[in-house]
Amino acid sequence: MNGTSPGFLKIIPLSIVLLISIVGPARSQDIQALLRMAEGGDPEVLFSIGVAYGKGEGVPKDHAEAAKWWRKAAEAGHAGAQYNLGILYGKGEGVPQDYAESVKWYGKAAEQGHAGAQNNLGVAYETGQGAPQDYAEAMKWYRKAAEQGHAGAQYNLGVAYFNGQGVPKDYAESIRWYRKAAEQGHAGAQCNLGLFYDDGQGVPQDYLLAYFWWSLATSKGSGADHDRCVYYRDSAAGQLNPEQLAKARQMIRDWEATHPGK
Repeated sequence: MNGTSPGFLKIIPLSIVLLISIVGPARSQDIQALLRMAEGGDPEVLFSIGVAYGKGEGVPKDHAEAAKWWRKAAEAGHAGAQYNLGILYGKGEGVPQDYAESVKWYGKAAEQGHAGAQNNLGVAYETGQGAPQDYAEAMKWYRKAAEQGHAGAQYNLGVAYFNGQGVPKDYAESIRWYRKAAEQGHAGAQCNLGLFYDDGQGVPQDYLLAYFWWSLATSKGSGADHDRCVYYRDSAAGQLNPEQLAKARQMIRDWEATHPGK
């Protein structure tokens, strides 16, 4: 398996971010009270009404109605609403698909320090979707989000440092960011860390640790990348003796016990 590129799992985070990701949704029994309070123009109230329509809680699910309320909150400066409007424009849900408009709202939220918006703004600059392609600008926004603990941005920085795209090629820095994302349960980062340990690139070759990270990565998800990681995990198992395999499996149980839900 040696020589496999750890950049193979490049994931565009726009496809995996949740529609609602800032605060808890409005409780069903609160929606009528929120609608009465909306006349006061409180951005948090307007945002929460949008959440209710976006998730169909207490009212029929309606992305167009969600967009209407989020726009009111976004125009009043609410970062979460700006972020969610960016998602709706990117997906064309409740509004016409418009990548430039999506980037506009991501930019407003990103300037307020919203990590999800910063990450997605980085994606826009990296892909040139809705913004001029600019790798250096993409890395700037990924880094801002990554330093706030955003796992997707940490993963994207890991990919960038491996490929030398927008930043100098640096395996040690790539591994550092992959590890941060992997510790948060990011399957792509876990799988790519396994590849580093399998190849001995930037770290001492260690089939046990390769098996460990691949096992964690394959405990979630599906699709071609997941299946490829299953193949790597099973191949690594063949490199381990029974004692090493038992140790690795205990490490996995210990990690899962200290990282619940990840």
